[in-house]
Amino acid sequence: VMSHMPQTNDAYDSTADVYDYRPMIRYAKPYFTQADYAVANLETTLSGGPSYSGYPAFNTPDALAEALKDAGLDLVSTANNHSLDKRFDGLSRTLDVLDEVGLAHVGTYRTREERDARHGVVLADVGGIQVAFLSYTYGTNGIPVKEGKEFCLNRFNSDYMTTMSTPDYGLMEADLAAARAMDPDLIAVIMHWGVEYQTRENSYQNQVNDWLKEQGVDLVLGGHPHVLQPYVWENGDFTCYSMGNFISAQKDRYTDTTVIYQLELTKDPVTGETAVTDVSYVPFLMLNRGEGAEERFLLLDCYQALADYRAGNPEKLSERTVQRLQTAIEDCHSILGAEGDFKQS
Repeated sequence: VMSHMPQTNDAYDSTADVYDYRPMIRYAKPYFTQADYAVANLETTLSGGPSYSGYPAFNTPDALAEALKDAGLDLVSTANNHSLDKRFDGLSRTLDVLDEVGLAHVGTYRTREERDARHGVVLADVGGIQVAFLSYTYGTNGIPVKEGKEFCLNRFNSDYMTTMSTPDYGLMEADLAAARAMDPDLIAVIMHWGVEYQTRENSYQNQVNDWLKEQGVDLVLGGHPHVLQPYVWENGDFTCYSMGNFISAQKDRYTDTTVIYQLELTKDPVTGETAVTDVSYVPFLMLNRGEGAEERFLLLDCYQALADYRAGNPEKLSERTVQRLQTAIEDCHSILGAEGDFKQS
């Protein structure tokens, strides 16, 4: 979840003098509200206006958090390479805003006590199943964590300012031990990793993922590459290497395509054994109608948009957009496999 300046500008309602992202993501809302628990990666800060900014140092209106909550999101990961775009003050205010709207968050912390209380773990009730969430980022875009504030951001690399290739297994091992001590049914780790714009995971992602699974992690939810990367579902565990962009103004092929994953969790009432028992995904396309267009950005449910177009074109979609929707579905199939598509499964 980002907001480049074209999207921030598009969310502004000059008549009411407010920002509103809700129309932009209205077609995703049904999937979130129907879920027991919905999670996303918040890759921007909410540092306060009126000086909002996009790449390379994000600062987005608080209305984005309000829209995510309204859409049905329950938790956002705040550990990513843009967490410190507005330094520690921006990181702290982001968490204040999330608290105000009622969105749980994991990965960044305002005080050492907040980080130490549960080793940064958020324990969530997911339809009666207890899931422990943790979140880490590979680095910070070269912005150093302020001395004395080392607690504020979970980094899975000890060399986060240089080569970003040395896993801090000691930190993660202590956090995961704390998570296991809470006796959850499942452990989920949200990872900000990988190479941007690569539609396949790399060996380092595989290495860290294998270690996480050895530590008893059941779900690994990846982000950062801004494009989809494959997922693996086996033996009741799930790893998504990259979920792609959700709210973003990037428009090159793959960067405007994403999915909403739907995971079914099942707990045996006798043994207590819990596993991921079904996985499906819903393809989405971020439509960008171009500068000057009314409602420039609109996140489209690909299948619904195509069906609506054939039934009368309520969103006034062009033939080019129809082709782009079809390509987005094909791209999801080529990267993720068609068997996971909820329309194909």
